[in-house]
Amino acid sequence: MQATTIKLFLVHGNPNGLRTAELSNWSGKAIAAPRTEISELLKRDELASPGVYFLTGVDPKSGDRAIYIGEAENVASRLKGHSSRDFWNSVTVFVSKDENLTKAHIRYLEGVFIGKANDNSSAIVVNSASSGAKLPESDAAEMDVFLQKCLQLLPVLGISDFNEKIDQTSETKELLYCRIRGVMATGKRTANGFIVFEGSQAVLEHRPSATRMRDKREQLLDKGLLQERGDHLIFTKDIEFGSPSTAGSIVRGGNSNGLTCWRNSNGVQLKELEATET
Repeated sequence: MQATTIKLFLVHGNPNGLRTAELSNWSGKAIAAPRTEISELLKRDELASPGVYFLTGVDPKSGDRAIYIGEAENVASRLKGHSSRDFWNSVTVFVSKDENLTKAHIRYLEGVFIGKANDNSSAIVVNSASSGAKLPESDAAEMDVFLQKCLQLLPVLGISDFNEKIDQTSETKELLYCRIRGVMATGKRTANGFIVFEGSQAVLEHRPSATRMRDKREQLLDKGLLQERGDHLIFTKDIEFGSPSTAGSIVRGGNSNGLTCWRNSNGVQLKELEATET
């Protein structure tokens, strides 16, 4: 991504409240707000336009981050229909200032975002089905540029679920390992938590005491992100978790202390490694 200037406007002065974000030389605009200010958000003229939106919060079963991605020709009207969903606590909307987004454009963007969110796996994607629309080549290229601008703004607005994954081959000295009963997983710290790399192994059976972690592991199995391979499970993609403990618990089949179960190639615990850095 190229260097750019972001114009962030806090409508009521609260950094976590209603706010808008724009990039230099871009026709798009983002508007974000907590659920507690939804009435103020719905009054804004921009939300009567076509756009894509993101509902973010916490999954009540697993406690993990959850996200719903939608599109609408009138975003305000569509958001009113989401009042029955209880997981979300904030909303972020992207519209075009030149009113150049069509129904096909926003369906295309929605489909790409859903695909990226599922591939990233750092949050539970609440959407029950994928979407998308086929565009002429020139329109698709234009929407891909629009999408890249959205990806630049999303982390600034508190949504990091589309961040690029860390390359496993880079900085191998920082790789960490979790071993238990003959299986081994490889991962490392990230800005958002902890990533477990594709090809890592996990124990096949949950611990009897596991409850929340059992549900999380079963969700990963349902998505095909964990697959059974003989006497163990294997990660089919890089998966980012909110903490080393969550990552370690998935690998070990039950609650684990990530600061002690993840170690470097010399056997030094993550807790000790971080102590030397502070």
